[in-house]
Amino acid sequence: MPPTPRPGRPLSRPALAVLVALVMAAFAANSVLARLALRTTAIDAATFSAVRLAAGGAVLALVARRGGSWGRGGSWPSALALFVYAAAFSFAYLALSAGAGALVLFGAVQLTMIGWGLAHGERLSAAQSAGLALAVGGLVLLLAPGVTAPPAVPALLMAAAGAAWGAYSLRGRGAVRPAAESAGNFLRASLLGATLLTVAAAGGAVRLDGAGLAYAALSGGVTSGLGYAAWYAVLPALRTTTAATVQLSVPVLAALGGAALVGEPVTLRLAAASAVTLGGVAVVVRGGGGRRARPQT
Repeated sequence: MPPTPRPGRPLSRPALAVLVALVMAAFAANSVLARLALRTTAIDAATFSAVRLAAGGAVLALVARRGGSWGRGGSWPSALALFVYAAAFSFAYLALSAGAGALVLFGAVQLTMIGWGLAHGERLSAAQSAGLALAVGGLVLLLAPGVTAPPAVPALLMAAAGAAWGAYSLRGRGAVRPAAESAGNFLRASLLGATLLTVAAAGGAVRLDGAGLAYAALSGGVTSGLGYAAWYAVLPALRTTTAATVQLSVPVLAALGGAALVGEPVTLRLAAASAVTLGGVAVVVRGGGGRRARPQT
């Protein structure tokens, strides 16, 4: 399990760099695993979501217990946001490529977080405002009708997933025991996932597949559960701007993973939209303050 920094014993710079790299790879792997499961196996999106949430809850509960912080944690509003993220994420990846999906997801997360800050009195500099406009323009470039544009409904679902994850992140910014609260949120969300699975089963839409179940468990237990625990371990050592900036590598990693493991093409349109969107977001976050951050993915 990922090491948790102890008071007075901060992570060394090499250990911090390794953990950050592992976390970014885990976040990108979530997109690739979803595409592998939903494109190459027979598993349905509802089952994938339910298994991912349950596996994440189980692993996070073990992490929280290991840290001596297990108990009542989390809340139903946060669990609902987490469930909406996980379900919309899975259904969107029925049609979106790993790279395009990650770009829409991270664009929506950043815009949600920035929009919340603006609504609550934060102000952007002229450069940051230009960066925000550039980021929105990149998403418009990706989603505008055309031969290589992703389908509209899955793209909207992924945008909803990003907004839900942004809301979940905002709700967890002041968590005193983040592992315990995350475990509680995942376990509550897994109950919602079970409800979704029951509805899908009643409609005859459930399709079980051994490989698909394995991908879902791996996504929930390792790249989500352990990935989020590791992210909480490194956050105290990162400034907000650094934490946000390093995540800009995830859509690129997801696109490369999708190309290598799922055989998805990296189109010129996706490459251009990625450069414009992520460049705009980089301008915004690099111009921000030095507050500590919570997970945004």
